[in-house]
Amino acid sequence: MYFLDRRKVVFPCVIFIQCILLLAGCGFKDIDNRLFIIGIGVDPSEKEEGHYKVTLKLSIPVGSIKQEKKPSYQYLVHEGENIEEAIRILETHTDKTLEFGHTKIIMVNEALLENNIKDVMDYFVRRGDMQLIAWVGAAKESAEEVLRAEPKAEEAVSTSLARFFDNTGTESPYIVSTFMFELRRNSHSLGIDPVLPIVETNDDGSQLIVNKSLIVQEGRVPFELSSRLTREYNTLANDLGGYSYKIEFEGNNIVVNIGKTKVKYKIVTENKKPTAINMKIEMTGEIIESDKDLSLNNLEKYNKLAEDEVKNHVLEFLTTVQKENLDPIGFGLKYRTMHINTKDTMNKWNESYQELPFDLKVEVNLKSTGTIE
Repeated sequence: MYFLDRRKVVFPCVIFIQCILLLAGCGFKDIDNRLFIIGIGVDPSEKEEGHYKVTLKLSIPVGSIKQEKKPSYQYLVHEGENIEEAIRILETHTDKTLEFGHTKIIMVNEALLENNIKDVMDYFVRRGDMQLIAWVGAAKESAEEVLRAEPKAEEAVSTSLARFFDNTGTESPYIVSTFMFELRRNSHSLGIDPVLPIVETNDDGSQLIVNKSLIVQEGRVPFELSSRLTREYNTLANDLGGYSYKIEFEGNNIVVNIGKTKVKYKIVTENKKPTAINMKIEMTGEIIESDKDLSLNNLEKYNKLAEDEVKNHVLEFLTTVQKENLDPIGFGLKYRTMHINTKDTMNKWNESYQELPFDLKVEVNLKSTGTIE
């Protein structure tokens, strides 16, 4: 009995050892032999039409973060027929392995977003090492210049660009954050258009500026949203607050700060065709500026004034993108989910969208007129 039990143990162990011997060794390389890519920029080639200029921003390891006064980077730049070719050549520009697992920023020149956004992003979305961590932005002038910008407040082994989008630094309704997988998903989905943040630099490259955005649709020039329209987009799409409205009435100027926002909407249909878009927006906030004394007894009046102001701004955004036949909010996608088994769903939507009326209801609840002691 003891012999049989021992055989049951020994035999599986022998098989296990034999399997281990057949396994190939891992390709581990020490961290000293790696360079971590924290940003990638793609621009049109300056030498040949249809080619790309690829810029890699590499983080240089430091011995002690506290001793480093400013971050250290290395930049590799090469032009190629496609992005894969350019990166393969750039691998020969350094003696270390290029590690993409920490790439959080992909900057694409605005000029490349008109006709071939899917082609530009195809290489990146097929890589598994940056799928869920990389944000995509549109460079106003040059992706290389954006990557090379080094704000004075930037710390060692860090990148300011990432903090614009990951909520670990600044948080603003004027900043659109778009993951790479979101860009691909919305680019291939019917009924929604992807939105990318526009990243600019000042003249000497010491500042990064992110307060505008682009609506991207294959086959047409991207439509730029101003700072104000970008704010309205973030309000409707992401329920973001933290912004202000200026209101003028009876010779008085007040500024209302919106703290929280909640947006709901539905597509009204009749005979399986869209007839209207109903939207309700609930906001809370407070008055933070006024050139005259205000009374708490008049809060209801101030609420009504704020509601009218918000409604005008939101309707301006909705009608602007509707006129351009763009749908960054995803109304068409919502309509598709309501008619999954109906034929010609998108044809009916496309025929109706630009003529649909918006039934908008805004409720603003101002908590106070500010604190004055």
